[in-house]
Amino acid sequence: MHDIRIIRDDPDAFDAILARRGHEPVAHSIVALDEERRAVATKLQEGQSRRNEASKAIGQAMGQGDTAKAEALKAEVGELKKTLPALEEQDRELGEKLKMAMLVLPNVLADSVPDGASEDDNVYLREWGEKPVFDFEPQEHADIAPALGMDFETGAKISGARFTFLRGDIARLHRALGQFMLDTNTGEHGYTECNPPLLIREESGYGTGQLPKFAEDLFRTTEGHLLISTSEMTLGNSFREQIFEASDFPMRITALTPCFRAEAGAAGRDTRGFIRQHQFEKVELISAALPEHAAEEHERITSIAEGLLQKLGLHYRVMELCAGDMGNMMKTYDLEVWLPGQGAYREISSCSDGGTYQPRRMNARYRPEGEKKTEYFHLLNGSGLAVGRTLVAIMENYQQADGSVLIPEVLHPYMGGVTKLEPAA
Repeated sequence: MHDIRIIRDDPDAFDAILARRGHEPVAHSIVALDEERRAVATKLQEGQSRRNEASKAIGQAMGQGDTAKAEALKAEVGELKKTLPALEEQDRELGEKLKMAMLVLPNVLADSVPDGASEDDNVYLREWGEKPVFDFEPQEHADIAPALGMDFETGAKISGARFTFLRGDIARLHRALGQFMLDTNTGEHGYTECNPPLLIREESGYGTGQLPKFAEDLFRTTEGHLLISTSEMTLGNSFREQIFEASDFPMRITALTPCFRAEAGAAGRDTRGFIRQHQFEKVELISAALPEHAAEEHERITSIAEGLLQKLGLHYRVMELCAGDMGNMMKTYDLEVWLPGQGAYREISSCSDGGTYQPRRMNARYRPEGEKKTEYFHLLNGSGLAVGRTLVAIMENYQQADGSVLIPEVLHPYMGGVTKLEPAA
């Protein structure tokens, strides 16, 4: 959501910001709609005010014995009662139309975001570690996974395509990864662990910006709830409709949850293996920060996600997303892990500063110290990390010639003595 006053003040400047995302000019049409709504609202207020004044004047006229005036006022009130409902409905419709026009707008961009139209224009920032060297031809995880207990056929039989059934030590390793990530985020970085709902109301989807843009990617229940596509939706909405004090910041929360995505816009992509599932688990990092500290907090979240990959010994690179490859964020860094079986880097975490975009949509504010007026804070998010993709990265980077997979040492305390995934005989 945006401040309509900013759009009114300089619609061309607002359109220029959106143009960097490839968005069509919309500011002047929004200003025109806002002017129409305000004109109707003014007319409605004037009519309501006149109705109240005339109603009071009827009693005064009657008390003065001025029957003619009283009857004229009654006629005027009667006429207003006929016309005001239509104005009220017009005001409601225009208000809803303006609200929806504002809700579909993407976020503004940080000035430092590079220009570009697609992922090909993203900017390389740095990398960590080295690509592993094998004395055999490394395989993709989808080829070695079935012998290790990753059962694609049973998952598909039960639930359809892009569902997977894990058995044995690989299921334990999947669980271990989530616990390791949570323990690191809470124990080393001060995040508060949460266990949020997996179902949300529609207004919560609007609050964090998944609606209306990503509506086709969300699963709905028969009673109108949405299954979360990320716990950003629940963790972010935990701040909604509240006013905080400046001294409350920063606020940092994390959760490990299942996530559900229809993948409506990903037809034909990553159909093999465990990369793109309808159901997956992810550890989310959410920070609420004062505007002047948001850039620093963005770097902090990114460093936490990087630290998890470093502890796991996984080579990765950091990319800054260009204007045309971002979701509804002001600025985003993607961490891309190296997958030797695929011979490619794949996204494993996105770390973003969303600015005031989500707090405005959720009416979440803070009161600056010594002031009565409230302001909007920044909400930031990061994957710390996507569990399934981390499991894929371990399988491909730690695979052995005999089809087994070594388990990173940092995970050994979670594995009950198991240090290697062994293929079934």
